[in-house]
Amino acid sequence: MVVEGQLTYLYCVADREPKIREIEGPENNLYSVCHNSLYAVAAKVEESKFSEEGLKKNMADLEWVKTNATLHERIIEQIMTNTCVIPFKFGTLFNTDDSLKAMLDEYGEEFKAILGRLENKEEWGVKIYCDTEKSKHFSINDEPEILKIENEINSCSPGKAFFLKRKKAELLAQVVNRKINESGQENFDLLKELSFEARINKLLPREVTEREDDMVLNSAFLVGKDDVGDFINMVDALKVYYENEGFFIDCTGPWPPYNFCGLSNQKVRNA
Repeated sequence: MVVEGQLTYLYCVADREPKIREIEGPENNLYSVCHNSLYAVAAKVEESKFSEEGLKKNMADLEWVKTNATLHERIIEQIMTNTCVIPFKFGTLFNTDDSLKAMLDEYGEEFKAILGRLENKEEWGVKIYCDTEKSKHFSINDEPEILKIENEINSCSPGKAFFLKRKKAELLAQVVNRKINESGQENFDLLKELSFEARINKLLPREVTEREDDMVLNSAFLVGKDDVGDFINMVDALKVYYENEGFFIDCTGPWPPYNFCGLSNQKVRNA
């Protein structure tokens, strides 16, 4: 379908017809492009806003990005409630539906293999944050060597106490860092056992998380739908176990399986 002044915007690809009519909200211009036994969920968007030049300009408007990226994710999340999908990144565009069909031809077999691997599975995200001061306080009472230094500080001269406090601070930092590494790895390994696939992503800074404590693990898990209950129960148990040590575990999902789609999203270019 060619519409003057418009581009084809791709949300996701499925191997069965998605229930587009059930999608709620203003995005009722959705339609599916069926080709090569695949269904691409798409919409027509204004070329003036989504051309290379227009998109570059709009991406500088944080409010525009937030509104449209949120809509993009919400559409995919609603579609995936009824069918397995390969989600595509925000701003994946094609000049025409024929260009989109050409992409489905080129990567069709790969997409079908990915959809087969994702069938009856969900992506869940687990992030761990550390309250460093709380963790230090816990470590003082949990580490004999630190307790020993603490007792010496309380009974020695001010001059010696100064150097002991520095030694204590250095030792505390080492202990907390060790605990961060050990707890992150232990959490990841335990949850990985309940998943088909797992991966560790880059840590996000405070400006992004909008939290005062530091992110120490950013992980994603591909979990079988029948195993989600056990996965959540394990997360809840880990939350209780690590809470006193200054760690907060945040589990969210299910999400579109961006982390487990292979290379397709990187291969596809706007065309």
